[in-house]
Amino acid sequence: MWKPLIERMNNVKIKNKLIFAYIFIVALPVLGIGGVVVDYFRQSALDNAIEQTTNNVERVKNQMDTMLRVPIDISNKLLFDSRLSDVVNTRYTKVYDLVVAYHNYQEFQEYLRLYSEISAIRFYTTNNTIQNNLEFMKVSNEVRDSKWYQTAINSRKINWIYRNDIEISETKKLSLVRKINFTDYTTNGVLVIELSQSYLNSILSAEPFETMILDHSGYVVAAKDVTLIGKQLGDPELGISSDLQGKGIYERDVKGQLSNIVVDEVMPDSSDNGLKIISVFANESIVRDSNRIILIGTGLLILILCTGLLFLYLISHLITRRLSGLSRQMNKVGTGDLKVVSHIAGADEIGQLSRKFNDMVVSIRTLMDQVYESNERNTRLEVSQKEISFKMLASQINPHFLFNALESIRMKAHIRGEQEIAYIVRLLGKLIRNNLEIGMKNTTLQGEMELIKSYLEIQKFRFGDRLNYELLIDPQTKEISIPPLIIQPLVENAIIHGLESRENGGLIIIRTLRIEQDVMIDVIDNGAGIAEERLQWVKNSLQINESQEGDRIGLRNVHQRLILSYGAAYGLHISSMLGEGTQISFKIPATTDQLMSGGNK
Repeated sequence: MWKPLIERMNNVKIKNKLIFAYIFIVALPVLGIGGVVVDYFRQSALDNAIEQTTNNVERVKNQMDTMLRVPIDISNKLLFDSRLSDVVNTRYTKVYDLVVAYHNYQEFQEYLRLYSEISAIRFYTTNNTIQNNLEFMKVSNEVRDSKWYQTAINSRKINWIYRNDIEISETKKLSLVRKINFTDYTTNGVLVIELSQSYLNSILSAEPFETMILDHSGYVVAAKDVTLIGKQLGDPELGISSDLQGKGIYERDVKGQLSNIVVDEVMPDSSDNGLKIISVFANESIVRDSNRIILIGTGLLILILCTGLLFLYLISHLITRRLSGLSRQMNKVGTGDLKVVSHIAGADEIGQLSRKFNDMVVSIRTLMDQVYESNERNTRLEVSQKEISFKMLASQINPHFLFNALESIRMKAHIRGEQEIAYIVRLLGKLIRNNLEIGMKNTTLQGEMELIKSYLEIQKFRFGDRLNYELLIDPQTKEISIPPLIIQPLVENAIIHGLESRENGGLIIIRTLRIEQDVMIDVIDNGAGIAEERLQWVKNSLQINESQEGDRIGLRNVHQRLILSYGAAYGLHISSMLGEGTQISFKIPATTDQLMSGGNK
């Protein structure tokens, strides 16, 4: 089980091993513990905020209980106020009597003066002789059809309603709405006590978080942010969903931020409905300070980890740099440089390895010197043998064409004595001089072609119209270096074995072509050609290394010289069809300063 893991680890660089070990053994555990601590502090901050908010809501609830007790007490007193009963139920025949009655009844004004918790007291009656004066209001059709009026008439308890009378004001206020029965007159009316909006807002103004008071229909009747007053729960501008059911702590998305919502209820005595207190705080706002502390701590922790990583990297770099230096020196030894000396200092394992390496290089160099001296002796002997073989092969060029040429010149001179005899003699002299000067020195392809042209002109003088030739020389090949008398024996072979039997129309084509790093040379004739069996024999004879007399010695001569000069990849290639002609091809390296190298390219 462990073996594959160990093999994989052995393939990892030392620097990476150290870094991985640091990450998995130090960095990740520290960061993991840090994450747990961070989460603990964040949760602790949220728990503290929830506890604080719950306490604040409880305090607001107590303040609201105290505030709501004022209008409840006032309504209870007015419920049994006989003077109010008389004012409301008297049938006024004269306006003066009504004005006197209003003037004499000052309880509403007295309550407003004594209690800042309320802003207005109104009584709605069905007595048609009553005139509206903002305290006593005659029930109009609009009021009778309003929801708050119907709720009060149909209820025996106190109702807390966010309402307004459109005949008086467009502004809604939280109001105590209560039905009052007058048993002496068998009539009834609706008492409305409006709570002071400024007093409600003052209760919430000092709250640290957004806090609101809502009526039973979900309307905001008071808020720390006064712009929210009048909004209904579920309104997009409010950002709080309407699914908050009863008291409790809810976690919701409010205006794009995850928030905690603390909900409590106020249910005053003798009330048919109550009020709801909601306090909202965004989690991000609570953990912001914690996040800042955590961020600073995390930054310091990362700085410490990075410093440790940097120190580890420097150590690993020092180790790997010394190992890399030793590896480079080993690579130099691998490429044949045995003068390498390792200068890696130190008494540790790497320093010891460096000294052992130097000892090894000295031993290899001593052994290589011995092998080199032995190979040098063998190489000099081989080169000497190849040079002797080369000179022997070069000297084996068949000279019989020279005798035939001289015989032709003699016959022409005897029969005609024309000027062309001098031209032919000059060409012949040039050929003889080049043959005598043959040595180890190379010539250019252009020089070789000039020699071949002289040779062909002499042969054309001999054969007349029986021989024609074309020299197709690639301009890129003219300065290419070539061993002397490499092409001429092939031309001679084409004339002797290919064209001598033709009575006319004989053609020899010598063609050169540059192909990448080589030069291809072709000697083509349209002579008798070679039978397939004979052609195979000729190809086999080219591979005979001994310099023996016999048929095809010229071809063997050229083939062996090419191999000796350029290597085994170079030599003659012969293709022929009986009755159609023969093509002999070979290639040489495309260089202008090529020297014969005894078979090494």
